[in-house]
Amino acid sequence: MASGARRTSNFPVRRPNSRDQEKEEIWKPMLDNISSGKRLPEKTVLVLGGTPETQREFREAVATDPASNRRPPDKGRKPPIANQFALGYTYQDVLDTDHEDTLARLSMYLLADPSPSFTPLIKPYLNPRTLPHMLVVILLDWNHPWLWIRQLRDWIRVLRSLILSLDDASKEVLEENITTLQDKGRTVGGAEANSTLDNVKVPMGPGEWDEPLGIPLCVVCQNADKIESLERERGWKEEEFDFILQYLRTILLKHGASLVYTMPSAPGSLQTLVHSALGIKSLLKQQQLKHNVTDRDRVLVPPNWDSWAKIRILRDGFDVEGVSQKWSVDIDHIPRQMRAVANGQASADDEEMSPVVAEDEEDKGPSATSIYEETVKNPESDFPLSALHSKQTNGIEVSSQDTQDFLKDQVKIMDQLRLEDENEAKVKAAKKDDGSNYRSYADESSGVVEEHIGPVQFNMGGIQVNADEMVKRLQERETSRVNDTEAVTTPPVNGAEAGNMDNDKLMSFFSGLIKKPTPK
Repeated sequence: MASGARRTSNFPVRRPNSRDQEKEEIWKPMLDNISSGKRLPEKTVLVLGGTPETQREFREAVATDPASNRRPPDKGRKPPIANQFALGYTYQDVLDTDHEDTLARLSMYLLADPSPSFTPLIKPYLNPRTLPHMLVVILLDWNHPWLWIRQLRDWIRVLRSLILSLDDASKEVLEENITTLQDKGRTVGGAEANSTLDNVKVPMGPGEWDEPLGIPLCVVCQNADKIESLERERGWKEEEFDFILQYLRTILLKHGASLVYTMPSAPGSLQTLVHSALGIKSLLKQQQLKHNVTDRDRVLVPPNWDSWAKIRILRDGFDVEGVSQKWSVDIDHIPRQMRAVANGQASADDEEMSPVVAEDEEDKGPSATSIYEETVKNPESDFPLSALHSKQTNGIEVSSQDTQDFLKDQVKIMDQLRLEDENEAKVKAAKKDDGSNYRSYADESSGVVEEHIGPVQFNMGGIQVNADEMVKRLQERETSRVNDTEAVTTPPVNGAEAGNMDNDKLMSFFSGLIKKPTPK
């Protein structure tokens, strides 16, 4: 074969036809759909307040299935949680009921301190892409219910300042969110019902959505099992718990927020509430949100359910209008540094200001926060637990003294005792120099002691014996014996000496013993 000849294949060459092109066009869209279906929907949960421990408990409660009260098994490595410093982060995969399919991924951003120095850390995560799929959760703790309204006020101010600092595109998304949230679940048939009343919208009542944030808000009151401790140890009554619930519901109604009580042993409907707010729906089972305002440790108030009329039913005499108006004034005051954050002028050299106290607040009467704190007293202070009862409660109130003040008082007492000991030693030394005076002092002291402690008694063979009386009788017997001896040794009347008389008697006595009777 010539070297320049080309080698050709003996197999026939198959050219693509129109039928092959149609098959390729069919498979490509199907593969693209499967690929896009594997992309997990991303949801964001902004957790505000609490401590690293309570934030961890919240994360575990969200992962707990309300039906079986069990967390799904960890597939592979458990995601870590970083919440020790400033803004923390962790994530969580939401599994379907069979724990096989992943419905979404929750990205949790955790912030425990409402300081203005930390609030700029949240701003990058509020953007047009994340805002439609975001939920804000504020954690409260039943270990300190007297701090709740102040904590809520601080966090609402933080959120309002951040919303003011967003760009126009983000604010447009927030406006759309407000419209969607206000219409969600407002039909007569309910959020999940399928009836002819689904198109009948329920109008908003007074005090509802007065202060919208544009982001769904959920308030979680953790450790509800402490309610029994407050009732048993602090003397709280049903009036206190109803007042707290009415106050929270009135405030959260203005923001269209939801409320839930949880405890470590029973998270309740927390998972269902969070998934419903984020639009996460199971493919196998639809969980229903059922309100509960009667069980004081399992309260659940879904969004767009509450109203002033329902709040008044819980207990008469609660000023819903007054609390609602005063709350709008409380959250309207934003400290200087927060306004700087809203204007984008915050820096590290800004003067630190606590968000607890507003700089521009004027004394215009009691605020919503002060009214709550006047009613629900802090037991760590010197005030009574509650102003709802005029009668004395049976709670335990113990106020401890400062350690340094206590030690100062003890030093003064010890110095005084040392001076008294020195003076007593000097007196004893002076008494020893004068024996008679010392003995008289000892006798007087002994008499005082005997007069103070009373007679000394002891049990002898079942008979109670007075020791003083026994000693007195022994002394009297000894005295009588001495007198009898003196009477025996008294000189005779004849003038004979007592010694000779005794000798004669002894001699006659022994002589009588020596003499033996004569035999007959």
